[in-house]
Amino acid sequence: MTERPATSRALVLSAPRTLELRDLAVPEASPDSALLEVEACGLCGTDHELFTGRLPIRTPLVPGHETVGVLVEVGDAAAEAWGASVGDRVAVECFQSCRTCDPCRSGAYRRCTTNGLRTAYGLSPLDVGPELSGGWAAHHWLGPDSMVLPVPDGLDPVDATLFNPVGAGIRWGAELPGTGFGDVVAVLGPGIRGLAAAAAAKEAGADFVVVTGKGPNDRPRLEAATAFGADLTVDVDEEDPVAALRAATGGPGADVVVDVTANAPDALGQAVRMSAPEARIVLAGTRNSTETPGFDPDHIVYKELRLMGALGVDAPAYRAALDLLATDRYPFRSVARRVEPLEGAADLLATMAGEGDAPPPVHAVLVP
Repeated sequence: MTERPATSRALVLSAPRTLELRDLAVPEASPDSALLEVEACGLCGTDHELFTGRLPIRTPLVPGHETVGVLVEVGDAAAEAWGASVGDRVAVECFQSCRTCDPCRSGAYRRCTTNGLRTAYGLSPLDVGPELSGGWAAHHWLGPDSMVLPVPDGLDPVDATLFNPVGAGIRWGAELPGTGFGDVVAVLGPGIRGLAAAAAAKEAGADFVVVTGKGPNDRPRLEAATAFGADLTVDVDEEDPVAALRAATGGPGADVVVDVTANAPDALGQAVRMSAPEARIVLAGTRNSTETPGFDPDHIVYKELRLMGALGVDAPAYRAALDLLATDRYPFRSVARRVEPLEGAADLLATMAGEGDAPPPVHAVLVP
């Protein structure tokens, strides 16, 4: 039996662009907690925006909110509550849920009155405690309000980190807007979440899916999008996406528009222009900008559009994502990927932020 560690190595973000490897204390075992040995942690736009300082957050903290690992210690109460045991490979939901407040009881646990963003794994400062509360570490402490999801057999840890972006695609591209049979769906942004949203829309019965991107870095992603259900791809630097969609479908536009773009303030205007009357528009993720060039709010009224925001995902979508990944119906495991140890995080995050000559990977993972 492996001896319980007193400390664990973690990568701490102490200020923008400042990462430090530290040995952090492992909390004492308790009946309602668990200790996870981290095998892999996926990265997303939030991570590189935290690293560059574009997304302000209180530091220091251990980032990492797309965590997969093996449970090496599980208290009796936690094992019963989660249906988990030592040795299980699990994916960790970054939001915690008290399970008793009104938002949690309704299923909207992202707004838990006890937790919320304050205790979200990978976003919680060290002084909130415990310190090992992010996936950029050898171990991750899981408190009683945690939620874990079993990883299906056959999914290795790096592939399993796709639970987060694929779950996002399912919630944003299908569940939240109520995508159904016959819908025309436009996905703005061909990153991993955009590709997942396209696949989710097709799974939900969408009749036609268009995926848009912008510039040379997005061209390989647009080429890959057809394997994820896209019937049309458009580089908005070369073609008007509104005209392209109408020409391809012969209709007035999209019934569902999913905006998963990053640092693209004109995307909202494009979403409104691409929308058919009574369409549903999903704004997924934070904008980090108050600029909306090309956005005419009167079109929201004239077309009677529904505009909805999406903060995070939820456990049911993550479960559906893990099941979908295990089927290999879509080539998620074959997307352009870069995997680095903790020591390579800074360079990988800078590349994800568009710095340097190398194109950003579609999927990025740290392996502690």
